[in-house]
Amino acid sequence: MQDFRFKTNSAAFLLLFSLNAFNSRAQSVSDEVNSVHGNFQIDAQYYNPDSLIGAPKVPEKMLSNAFGNIMYNKGKFSAGIRYEAYNNVMQGFNPSYKGQGIVNRFARYQDKLLDVTVGNIYDQFGMGLMFRTYYEPGLLYDNSLDGVRVISTPRNGITLKGLVGKQRSFFTVGKGIVRGVDGEVNINELLDSSLANLKTKIIIGGSLVSKNQSDNDPRLVQPENVGTYGGRISIINGGFNLSGEYAYKMNDPSFDNRYSYKFGEALFISTSYATKGFSFLLQGKRIDNMSYRSDRDATVQDLLINFLPATTKQHTYLMPAYYPYATQINGEIGGMAEMQFKLPKGSLLGGKYGTEVTINYSHAADLKRKTFNDSLSVRHFYSTAWDQVGRDFFHDFFIDISKKINKRWKFTAMYCNQFYDEGLAAQITATKLTGSIYSNIGVLDITYKYKSGSALRFETQGLFTKQDKGDWATAMLEWTPNSNWFLAVLDQYNYGNSVEKLRLHYFLASAGYTRDAHRISVSYGKQRAGVFCVGGVCRNVPASNGLAISITSTF
Repeated sequence: MQDFRFKTNSAAFLLLFSLNAFNSRAQSVSDEVNSVHGNFQIDAQYYNPDSLIGAPKVPEKMLSNAFGNIMYNKGKFSAGIRYEAYNNVMQGFNPSYKGQGIVNRFARYQDKLLDVTVGNIYDQFGMGLMFRTYYEPGLLYDNSLDGVRVISTPRNGITLKGLVGKQRSFFTVGKGIVRGVDGEVNINELLDSSLANLKTKIIIGGSLVSKNQSDNDPRLVQPENVGTYGGRISIINGGFNLSGEYAYKMNDPSFDNRYSYKFGEALFISTSYATKGFSFLLQGKRIDNMSYRSDRDATVQDLLINFLPATTKQHTYLMPAYYPYATQINGEIGGMAEMQFKLPKGSLLGGKYGTEVTINYSHAADLKRKTFNDSLSVRHFYSTAWDQVGRDFFHDFFIDISKKINKRWKFTAMYCNQFYDEGLAAQITATKLTGSIYSNIGVLDITYKYKSGSALRFETQGLFTKQDKGDWATAMLEWTPNSNWFLAVLDQYNYGNSVEKLRLHYFLASAGYTRDAHRISVSYGKQRAGVFCVGGVCRNVPASNGLAISITSTF
C-alpha cells in the first residue's frame, strides 16, 4: 500500500511548480489569473488527570492536531496539497493518526468539454447514498479517493462523471479499489434552451459504484466485486423543491453486518417550500444494510464509500446536543418535519421587529427483522418488510422562538423533548447505558448589544431526566468588547447525578482574538465526556481537564 509519509515527490513538485509559476512571463497576467491561497489550523491541549470526571493521565502531557492547505490556480489549471501533523493525536480521535506527512495532493485541468483530476478527490453522486468523499477536520474524517476523476459536459444539460482509486486510510490507503460512474440530465436545458426559463425544472440522474477487494477468508466465499446502483430526481418550481433518491447494494458481507449476504437498499425523500416569512421541510428515509466500505473488515468511520444523511436536527446548544443522533448504517426508518414562520411586525406577538418561530419533530426507528441462519452460524441472514417498523431509536421535538425586542436586546428561547435508546448509544460510544433516556430541555439565550460591535450574551440551559447521569444545568456569560475580542465563562453542573460525589461542576473559561482572516482562542477547564456529531457522523469525546489553544488562519 502507498504510504504518503515517504512518497511525497509528486506533492513537492506541485508545490514548487505553483511557487515558480509567479516568475513565469510566458503569458501576461491579463491572459490568465495567478493565485495562491490556503489555510492553516493548529489545535493543542495540555492534559491534567482528573479521576472524578474520568479524565485519564496522558503520558505526553500535551497533544496536538495540525494541518495546512496550499492551493494554486492559473487559468484552467489548479493544484493543491495538504500537510497534516499529529504529535500525538489529541484525545477522542483514532490513535492511528499518529504521525505527520503530506496526505492530500491533486492536480486538475478544466475546459468546456473535460474536467480531469489526478490525486485526492472529493466528490458526491446525488445525495451521497452510493458515493460521497469529504473532509471534516473537526471529526478527523477524511475518506478522499486517491486516483483519477473525469467529468465531461458533452452538451448543455448533460454531465457525466467517472472515477477510480483507493480511499485514504490514515497515512496510507485502504485495500479495496473504488470505481464509479454518474450521469445527470437537466431536462429543461437538454430539450430546448427556451425551456431553461420555465418555472418548473426537472433534473434526473443515475449512478453505478463498485468496489473490488480480494477474497482472503478461508471460511466464506466473499464477493470480490460489490456494486451499488440507483437513480434520483429533483423537481423545482419557485420556492417548492421535491427530491428523491433510491440506491440498491448487492450482497456485501462485512464486519458491520456480521458477514450477512443480504442485499442492501436506501431510499431518501425530501420536500420543501419557502416563501417570505414561511417555510417547511419534510424528509423521510429508509435504510437497510447500507454499510458500504472499501474494506469489508473496517469499522467505526473508516473507509466508508457512501454517506447516509441524518433526518434529525443537528443542535448547536450544549444540552439539546447532549444525546446526539447518528445514522444507523445497518438499518433504520425515520423522518423529520420542520416549519419556520415569522409573526409579522406590528402584530400582538410580533412586536416592532417580528418574531421568528421554528417547530421541529424528528423520529428514527429500527427495522423489524425476521432472522434465520444457515449451517454456518457466522452467516447472519434476515429479511425486512417495508410496512413494518421495529423499536424506536430516537425522537426529538422542539420549539425555538427568536425575537428582537429593540435595538439593544434580543433573545432565543427553546423547549425540547427527547427520547434516546440505550442500544443506539451503545453503537455510537461502545458503552452501555442503564436504560432508555427520556429528557426535557430548556434553553434561554439573551444578548445585550450596548454599542456597535460590543455585546454581552447570557445563556442558561437545563436538561431534566431520571435516567443516565440525571439532571444538568449550564450557564454561560460571553463578553464581546469589540469586533476582535471575546471572553466567556461556562459552567456545566451535573446536580442530579445519583452518585453524590459525582455532582460536579465543569468550569471552562475561554478567550479569543480575531483579526482579518486570523483567529486565536484559548480555554482552560473541564470538558465532560460525550458524543460530538457533525452531519450525523459522530465521535466519542473523552473527559478532559486542561489548557487548550486553537489557531486558524486563511490567506
